[in-house]
Amino acid sequence: MTDLFDHALKQRLATEAPLAARMRPRNLAEYIGQEDIVGEGRLLRRAIEADRLFASIILWGPPGSGKTTLAMVIANHTKSHFETLSAVMAGKADLAVVISEARERRKLHNIRTILFVDEVHRWNKAQQDALLPHVENGTITLIGATTENPYFEVIGALVSRSRVFQLRPLSDADVRTILEQALADKERGYGHRVVHVDEDAMQHIIQIAGGDARNALNALELAVESTPPKDGTVHVTLSVAQESIQRRAVLYDKDGDAHYDTISAFIKSVRGSDPDAALYWLAKMLYAGEDPRFILRRLLILAGEDIGMGDPLGMVVASAAAQAFDYVGLPEGIYPIVHATIYLSTAPKSNTATSYFSAYQKIEADGLVKVPDPLKDKNRDAKALGHGKGYVYPHDEAEHFAPQQYLPKEVLGTYFYSPSDQGYEAEVRARLARWREAQRKALGITKTLEVPALDTDTIDQLKSRHKPT
Repeated sequence: MTDLFDHALKQRLATEAPLAARMRPRNLAEYIGQEDIVGEGRLLRRAIEADRLFASIILWGPPGSGKTTLAMVIANHTKSHFETLSAVMAGKADLAVVISEARERRKLHNIRTILFVDEVHRWNKAQQDALLPHVENGTITLIGATTENPYFEVIGALVSRSRVFQLRPLSDADVRTILEQALADKERGYGHRVVHVDEDAMQHIIQIAGGDARNALNALELAVESTPPKDGTVHVTLSVAQESIQRRAVLYDKDGDAHYDTISAFIKSVRGSDPDAALYWLAKMLYAGEDPRFILRRLLILAGEDIGMGDPLGMVVASAAAQAFDYVGLPEGIYPIVHATIYLSTAPKSNTATSYFSAYQKIEADGLVKVPDPLKDKNRDAKALGHGKGYVYPHDEAEHFAPQQYLPKEVLGTYFYSPSDQGYEAEVRARLARWREAQRKALGITKTLEVPALDTDTIDQLKSRHKPT
């Protein structure tokens, strides 16, 4: 009796499920898109059709691109036992049960087990490690699905034992085909009803869906189900479609690739002096719900690293924008962010602030050296040890400059800072050249060393050695 009721429940759920679930392809013939992965003659298609999927795979792609659907197609083709776990809901205990049953199934009946783990990147390292030995010894064949880059979000050992397939957002033509199938299918879609979708309405749904089949089908379902039939026909107009899918879904996970890739594009556009591109990526981030303070923090960093002495006001503008946003908030707080973005994009650029890391590298290589006596604090040991003796107060001199020794004698004549010829720093360049020449004459410096700028990889390594506050 229980089986009878269970069967009835499954039947009812199948008919009452959302359109996107009902229209999920059951085989490769119904699968739309991803031709470069499952097109005729492709490796994965051949493995599915021959039921020879012995190696684990990871399906990586944006929402609605067909990852789960492809896993279900594999489940329908294979003679292996197919298990499903959601990394959002399941833990190591659930995995242990699946592994135990898979081992018994293989031992007693020689039946392989394919385990589909949805959102596999949600499992932490310990959970992924628990999966590894069973993938390695063949107890299970893994199909992992993830919206995040598996080379960063999945442990390397698991990735190395799997074949990664990257799925792309569906094309507009693919989404149209999927919608037309839903309208024509009498069993699972709306083929049993008279539904007319205006072309401009169809175009709107396709465009705003952004390559996400689930998003498009949800919009079609809402449009059809919310529109009362007239003379037996459900007429979906552009206005109905606009109400059903008003806003394009932007792929943007604040902890994932889209987050880091977009802020990278934004910063590189500002650094590259392209205000139009900078505004575009700024709009994408704010549209997707990014924290404006995160953007402002990155602008503050850029003002120091990439604008620097080219325009010292860059740091002032970025700091003022951050403070103004804290006072104002959204939506009007957008204006100081935009102000800072445009100002920094169009400002002269100089990255000479990174010369600090040349000095840091020198300290790291040579160790700490003695501070010259004239530079020491005279308030503590002036009488006993002569600290501070011989120091010339620059403001007592002409031009408020005294050509005296400031570096330890071991590195005297070493120049870490090389001013650029950009913006305000061009003035600094000329002024500093005079001061250095006067210092060389006063101290008898005959040999100088201008330390070359470090490459970005070395700077990043040195930067990582600073403890975060």
